[in-house]
Amino acid sequence: MSNAFVHVELNTTDVDKAKAFYGKLFEWTLEDVPMGEMVYTMIKVGKGTAGGIMKHPVPGAPSAWLAYVEVGDINTATKNAKSLGATVMKDVTEVMGMGWLSIIIDPTGAALGLWQPKTS
Repeated sequence: MSNAFVHVELNTTDVDKAKAFYGKLFEWTLEDVPMGEMVYTMIKVGKGTAGGIMKHPVPGAPSAWLAYVEVGDINTATKNAKSLGATVMKDVTEVMGMGWLSIIIDPTGAALGLWQPKTS
């Protein structure tokens, strides 16, 4: 399937509590990865869509899961989303040599991440 969901991310107000809960609930393998001034916790599930846990970047916002869809051209997809009525919450941003992401709010108010992996 093109444009499949490829990653889900928990933006949480309490990373330690979330890690303890989900680690025990689903027996996920969690790996902390330093990323500049923050730590990103990778969720390794063996099969299925991977994910991550991080401190919510928006002060005062509630904890929420965010799904990412893979796109072939992140710049074009982000511009297309905007032209179709989406609000760009986070413009195209490189993620430590792994790829690029953007976050949009669709016309109904739902948040969605777009992801373009870096190819070798």
